[in-house]
Amino acid sequence: MRKAETLCCLTLAGCLMIILMSAAEGQPATHEADNFARAYGEFKKNYQDELRRPGVVGSSLFFIRDNQVIAKDFYGLADAQQNRPVDEDTIYHWASITKTFTGIAIMQLRDRGLLKLDDPVIKYVPELKAAHNPYGDMSGITIKHLLTHSAGFRNSTWTWRDGDKDWQPFEPPRWEQIAAMMPYTEVFFKPGSRFSYSNPGVIYLGRIIELLSHDDYEVYIDKNILKPLEMHRSFFDATPYHLLKHRSHSYYVRDGKRTTGRFDADTGVTVSNGGLNASLPDMLKYVNFLLGDPKKQAIYDGVLKRATLEEMWQPQFTAAGDYTQGWMNEDTAVGLSFFIDDIEGRRYVGHNGDQNGFRSYLSLCPSARTASILVFNTETRPTINGPQNLLSPESKMARKVFKLLQSLQRAR
Repeated sequence: MRKAETLCCLTLAGCLMIILMSAAEGQPATHEADNFARAYGEFKKNYQDELRRPGVVGSSLFFIRDNQVIAKDFYGLADAQQNRPVDEDTIYHWASITKTFTGIAIMQLRDRGLLKLDDPVIKYVPELKAAHNPYGDMSGITIKHLLTHSAGFRNSTWTWRDGDKDWQPFEPPRWEQIAAMMPYTEVFFKPGSRFSYSNPGVIYLGRIIELLSHDDYEVYIDKNILKPLEMHRSFFDATPYHLLKHRSHSYYVRDGKRTTGRFDADTGVTVSNGGLNASLPDMLKYVNFLLGDPKKQAIYDGVLKRATLEEMWQPQFTAAGDYTQGWMNEDTAVGLSFFIDDIEGRRYVGHNGDQNGFRSYLSLCPSARTASILVFNTETRPTINGPQNLLSPESKMARKVFKLLQSLQRAR
C-alpha cells in the first residue's frame, strides 16, 4: 500500500472514531463529519476507478462496527444486459463462505451430543472405506480433519476439469455420483499432519449433517441458522421467484472480453461447499451474530454458544502459501472452518469465496467488534489457491479493504 493510501486509511479511521464518540456523547461532529466524507470519498473514488479499469461489472462493500454499518458502497450493475444497478438489496452468490455455515452446523450437532469431532468420518460416510489411503486405515480420518482441511483429500470436487457444455452439470447433482468416485479417491498426505484446502472434505461434512438431522442440508441450515438470524433473503441455489428482481448475474473478464456466468447455477451435492446466496443486509445479520451483541445474545446463543464460536477461531494448522483471503500473511492459520490471522495483537477471522464469476470476502475482528464484507459479481483472473491469487484486481481491493479494517482497530 502506498503512503498516500495509508494516510487515507488512517484519516478514515480517525474520523470514524471522532464521529462515533461525538454521537455517543450527544455532541455535534460537523467538522469531523466533513473530514470523514473527504476520506471516504477518496477511498470510494479509488474503489470505483480500480474496478472500472479491469471491467468489474458490479460490487458491494460494507464496513461494520458495533453491529452497525458505518460505511458502504455499491458499484456498477447487477445485470449488465438489463442495465440494472447494484443496490442494497442486490443478492450475490457467496461461494465458499458457505463453508463457515457448514462448520457452525457441525458444531451445533456436536454441542447437542450427536457427534464428536474425533469421530471417524467413515462412521457416518462408510462409502469412504473404498478410498485409497497409503497412510493407514480410513478410520483414522476424523470430522475435525475435515473441518481443518487436514484430511489429505484433493482440492477439487471433480477429478477432471469442469466442462462448459450446456449438458454438463455445474457440480455433481447427486450423492451417488460422489460415492461412485470413492474408489478413485486418494489420500495425499498423512491425515492431521498439515493443511490442504479440500472441497470434497466439506461435502462429506454436508453428508453428515443430513444423516444426523434427517433434513436436506439446505433445510437444516435454514431451520437452524438462517431463520433464527432472520436472514429472510438468503437461500441456496435457485432463486425464489419473488427475489429474482434482486439477483445478481455473474461475469468473467478475460483479455478485455466479458462473458456471462451461469445464472442460478446449481451446486448440487456440493451445496455445503458453496451454495449460499444472500443480500448484504442478510450477511450483516450473520456478521453481527459472529461479532456478538448483548441485546441479542440469547438468540445468538440459541444458534451457537459464544464459547463454541471462539473454539472455532483457534489456530490448528498454518494455511499460508496454499490459501489466501485476499491478503497474504505468512502466519495465516486455519481453525474449524474459519481462517485466522493474528496481527498487532488482534485476531482476525474470516473466509473468502470464488465460484461462477462471484468473488466474496468476509473479515472480522471479534475483539474490536468490527468487520468488512466485500463482494464482486465478476472474476477478472482465474483463481488459484496460493500467492498467484493476490494478483487479481479483486484480491488487491480486498487487501485495501482489510487495511481499512485494521486501521479501525488501531483507532479504538
